[in-house]
Amino acid sequence: MLMDEMRTQAEQDYLKAIFDLGEGDQPVTTSQLARHLGVSPASVTGMLQRLASARPALITYRKHHGTTLTREGMRHALRVVRHHRLIESFLHRTLGMGWDEVHAEAHRLEHALSPDVGERLSAALGDPSRDPHGDPIPDRDLRLPYFPEAALSTIGAGHAAVIRRVEDADPAFLRHVAALGLVPGVRLQVVDSSAFDRVLRVRVGDRGDPLVVGPAISDLVFVESHA
Repeated sequence: MLMDEMRTQAEQDYLKAIFDLGEGDQPVTTSQLARHLGVSPASVTGMLQRLASARPALITYRKHHGTTLTREGMRHALRVVRHHRLIESFLHRTLGMGWDEVHAEAHRLEHALSPDVGERLSAALGDPSRDPHGDPIPDRDLRLPYFPEAALSTIGAGHAAVIRRVEDADPAFLRHVAALGLVPGVRLQVVDSSAFDRVLRVRVGDRGDPLVVGPAISDLVFVESHA
């Protein structure tokens, strides 16, 4: 049996959570994991000790110093991330589910997907490099693609950009930005910005009147900037 199939669902959830919260390589605290997973700090500590004592170790863990993934732990996390984002892509493209619906459903299905079925799914989708929200999909060798992008809130007045990714944690947020036309692939231009309240006026696509966007949105929409 492959090692990826031997990890329990709970272990996979923790490894993926450490990857997500640490953005790949930053230490993640016990309290962060407890809030993210909706469990008690004591439960988190027990699981971290279990992951750290695995052979090979899946995390490095020092009490009060946070935890990071080891190379082996990163491999397991990226496998789950790959399956999750491929499933999101399948649900959105093939089954027509809204981009605000696919995250929760993919979380339920990601653990059931074998590596072989995952590769067949990727091939059927044309080996996509991004999911419906624009998040990069690790390739078959579990390498995470790098895309140059920055939060919309950092783009200066007069600059043009293309939306590449939108944070997907809140379905209501996804529905809201979709109604505004702020979805991956859309071109926009920052007309002007206010240094005091970080409010932008943004011309979206071919729309005539600029859209007023505050940091609650612009911090969570990521773009590829063009001078």
